[in-house]
Amino acid sequence: MSEFKRSALMLALAAAGVCPWLASADTTALQQNSNQPAQTPTAVESSSKKTDKEQIEVIEVRSFAGSLIQSLNVKRFNDTVSETISADDLGALPDVSMADALTRLPGVSAVRTGGQASEINIRGMEGGFVFSTLNGREQVSTSGKRNIEFDQYPSELINSAAVYKSPKASLIEGGVAGSVELQTASPLKAAEQHNFVVNARGSFNDRADEVSDATEMGDRFSFSYQGKYLDDTLGLSLGYARLFQPSVSTQFVGFNYNNEKDVDGVKGDSTPAELISEGFEMQHRGGEETRNGYVAALEWAPDEKLTIKADAFISKFDTKAFARGFRAKFESSGAIIDNAIIKDNLMIGGTIKRASDGNTRVEMVNDDNTDFDEVRSYGFNTDYQLTDDLSVNLDIAHSSSSSNFRNGLLWSLASTDANAAKPVVDPNVSITYLLNGLDLPSIGINQAASFTDINKMLVSKYGIYPTLNTDEVDAYRLDFTYKIENPVISSLEAGLRYSERDYTNDRQVFEFGADNMFLASEAPLRLTQDMVKVVNFKGDFAAFPSYLAIDLNKALAAWFPNGIPQPKQTWGNGYAGLANPVPGGKSTPWSVFESGDVYEDVTAAYLMANIDTEVFGLPLTGNLGVRMVETKQQATNLTYVDGDASQGAQYITDEAGLVSDDYAPSIVGMKYRDYLPQLNLNLALTDNDQLRFAAAKVMSRPPINQLSAVTTFTIGSNGDVSGSATKSPFLKPFYAEQFDLSYERYFEDSSGALVAAVFYKNIKSFIQQDTITDFDFAAAGFPLPAYVPGTEPGNPDGLPPRTPNPIGDYSTAVNNDEGGYIRGAELAYTQVFKFLPEFWQGLGLSASYSYTESEISTEVQNGRQSFKADLKGLSPNVFTVTAFFEYEGFETRLSTRFRDDFVSDQSALQDQEIRYEAEMVMDYQASYQVTEQLGLLFQVNNLLDEPTKSYWGDTAYTGTIQFFGRQYYLGATYSF
Repeated sequence: MSEFKRSALMLALAAAGVCPWLASADTTALQQNSNQPAQTPTAVESSSKKTDKEQIEVIEVRSFAGSLIQSLNVKRFNDTVSETISADDLGALPDVSMADALTRLPGVSAVRTGGQASEINIRGMEGGFVFSTLNGREQVSTSGKRNIEFDQYPSELINSAAVYKSPKASLIEGGVAGSVELQTASPLKAAEQHNFVVNARGSFNDRADEVSDATEMGDRFSFSYQGKYLDDTLGLSLGYARLFQPSVSTQFVGFNYNNEKDVDGVKGDSTPAELISEGFEMQHRGGEETRNGYVAALEWAPDEKLTIKADAFISKFDTKAFARGFRAKFESSGAIIDNAIIKDNLMIGGTIKRASDGNTRVEMVNDDNTDFDEVRSYGFNTDYQLTDDLSVNLDIAHSSSSSNFRNGLLWSLASTDANAAKPVVDPNVSITYLLNGLDLPSIGINQAASFTDINKMLVSKYGIYPTLNTDEVDAYRLDFTYKIENPVISSLEAGLRYSERDYTNDRQVFEFGADNMFLASEAPLRLTQDMVKVVNFKGDFAAFPSYLAIDLNKALAAWFPNGIPQPKQTWGNGYAGLANPVPGGKSTPWSVFESGDVYEDVTAAYLMANIDTEVFGLPLTGNLGVRMVETKQQATNLTYVDGDASQGAQYITDEAGLVSDDYAPSIVGMKYRDYLPQLNLNLALTDNDQLRFAAAKVMSRPPINQLSAVTTFTIGSNGDVSGSATKSPFLKPFYAEQFDLSYERYFEDSSGALVAAVFYKNIKSFIQQDTITDFDFAAAGFPLPAYVPGTEPGNPDGLPPRTPNPIGDYSTAVNNDEGGYIRGAELAYTQVFKFLPEFWQGLGLSASYSYTESEISTEVQNGRQSFKADLKGLSPNVFTVTAFFEYEGFETRLSTRFRDDFVSDQSALQDQEIRYEAEMVMDYQASYQVTEQLGLLFQVNNLLDEPTKSYWGDTAYTGTIQFFGRQYYLGATYSF
């Protein structure tokens, strides 16, 4: 059977005319014969490298069509349900990142952040359900969750990518939606003895001129080197990729409906008060994104039995951005509202005026945000063929990330007289607006003239809100493969893996002044002409008021000539911190509550049989296995004990010196074990037709930041304990049972394929807030006093000492047992029209369509408004179409990606779910190969200037309307 598969593969690749360049595509072509995951080189691969490798290296991919055919051949001979992108595909396309590249695969869609793809969804499930590896090694993220931000990975440094929609026992667990495997180059598989490629491109954004001080031009540069030495036993690969691009957008954001007031004049229980929005904002956003990526690999194969490889990948993504404009904030019940326009009990228009002692206001916003993200991945792999039948593979891996996000703000308010000795906020505020669904609203503000007048505007508040994340995992893996002579099973695989993951989140808050008034103790800043300039909205937004853009450095230097003072901090419950706290003093350090550490240790083992047999005379291949996973998770915890030292109360100080002695620190958590059976079968109906079936139990762990803990618990006079927390280190994974069935038809002459698939996932549970009864607080590690308060020995109440009962109710984030199904169908078609006359033989089409539905729905509660929502990330209809044409070195193609409405997090407001409008993104590319070494390229991303639009449950309740512009690229590639 293995000879049949190997011969079929070589015939298919030879017919495709695909070539030595693929040799840099690492191990993907060899996986078909080894029945091994793409995650690590295998002993079977090592034993075959003097036979299969030599044949693979005669393959040649020279075009987009060739890369598509290569991807189909990898899919054809993989032993799981998967989608792949070939090395040439990645090298030929100027995708900004791997997120853009992956969205061209069936069933894969992206969430755009700042106009470009970042997080991906697979089969209607969001990024938290997607597990990702690089060279077979678990990757951590800068997101503060488990969601991988694929824009961190330059496409120039990745040689191949695969999306595994069905798992097998040898793959690392973690993806209910699927797993994404990225591979960097293996230098010993390079086509040439020495190969050097240089790529340079310039870029231009056509909306940058609408944003004052925005950058219009960007650039991309990359080079890579692959070389073989010592009679091809030592290989070296090096790569560097730099991206500098403008980040530009103009946006309107409608805020959530969190205020309530009876504005229609109809009273009574049957007509509840109407919900009023918190307000809206109009902003210009601009900035610069700089990404520097580095990759290196050293590979040594002194003989056919031993291969040793060390590799490293580093990506640094820095963002410096500003957000300028104005923000209207509505007060709640005290507001004066005229001419209210109501739709389904929500106010979508009217005139709002400030009450005499109210807070309705318009803030002029000059925010300055920076984000410094870094991902690092290092690995060492040894593959050794112990005997002709037994091989062993050892892999040691380290992946780490760090993120330093600083949200800085400078807010101004209109005053009656900015030059007054004691300026006051202008109370004459009148805001008239009418939402227009998914189009821009109508807005009128009586203070609009003041927004550009330094005799009216005063800076009232300065603040910085840092979020510091670090995440790292160390992993050790040992795999064995044993070939056997059996009419059903071709080999057995077994392995062990151990990993330790540490996650740290550190929140900080620094504030000076106030956002709704001018403080006498922290006097506002009077603006001077040299600090400001008038900015006008343009294009679609030209009707909105102008405002003052403030030079942040000049403003701060004038406001704080002796340096920024130690800031006062005001917390959510109204307590004010002390600049120089005295031990024993109390405050409410919110930043400490938002911070914490999570520790996760995982031990896994698997056993898998690779199937190679016949059923009714038809070849049947695949695998059957089970994976055991034991997880130990713990988190730092703060438990409210009201300063009781007997319960472990300690002084806790945050970054600004605020002190609290109300809480007892501890480490709490749990351990659990899972068994994940998995089956993959592939039946070859004919030489060109095959049927796949897969079944598995899969899991995805909760977002790692949701495992941290801050708990409040009380002990009643009877000794009963009860507690509550919004997060929990006792959350277990999401589980699902899934089934896949697909039919694949590969056309003659390797000109394309037609693939139809159906899938079904039975999701077992989701996370929600609930109450756990009979929870054992003592066993979980929570600090409990020795005696019930008031009954300790010597207590003046004279009550007999009583030990607390550690069993009680715990209200927290829990795994509910109300899951449901996700099911759908996928159709993919790729065709190079070789049957046409010679000139048109380079014409082709690649298209895919996926339909997904789910019975799972949630009630999204944002403030006082709620709406029924589908599973986050689920778009019922997703399709991609690429039409291409190639002739004598010239290539052109037009790509379109469409996805239906879906629910995700609001991009402008943290931690709020919102519904996004359907979108269609179109890209165009043309290239010409001038010589064998030199190629030229032109591309337009977001050809239709597609905006991002969102809404609060109904299109009438506008969320975000954000335009990013088109991005143009012009560049060249030179190889020698």
